[in-house]
Amino acid sequence: MWPILRLETGPTKHPVTLLKGAMASQSSRKRAPESPAIPDRLYFKIGDVSKICGLETYVLRFWESQFPQLKPNKSGTGQRLYRRREVELVLEIKRLVHEEGYTLPGARQALEQQSRRPAPQDAPQTSASRLSIAARSAGAPSPKVDAAAAVIGHARAELREIAALLAAPALRPARRRPRLATLPGRTDLLFPS
Repeated sequence: MWPILRLETGPTKHPVTLLKGAMASQSSRKRAPESPAIPDRLYFKIGDVSKICGLETYVLRFWESQFPQLKPNKSGTGQRLYRRREVELVLEIKRLVHEEGYTLPGARQALEQQSRRPAPQDAPQTSASRLSIAARSAGAPSPKVDAAAAVIGHARAELREIAALLAAPALRPARRRPRLATLPGRTDLLFPS
């Protein structure tokens, strides 16, 4: 039989209290995950990314097949070379899968939604979007908005006409074959006519 070790030196705590304390320390670790420091380098080999992210290399290779955004460059010898943004992407995938509890398809979908939804400060405003924002905020259409809408409507109409012309089959005139020209008669023929 194995000897039973007693680690209790003071008053014993109730097992439920011990369990609550352990769970509280785990949940506090989950709430404040420490993102590992990424060294300031241009490229990282797969072993380096594995150490930084705390993942096995086979997991990284599998994730490359599951996430189209994760495409590291390869050196001439076939060594995977990750850039900093790819290492950050691996850390984000790890957070989604390991901490948030996403499945791989769910994490892929979440990343696609993040990439489709640009941040407001990153998205440049076009003149058309500024006009629509101005129209919404003003409530009533202003003369500038009306003029711009008229110009845009006219341009659309012209583009539709051009598209209709291009879509219509081109009528080509019937190609006539040239008639064979008669050659002037030669005088040194055997039987002159």
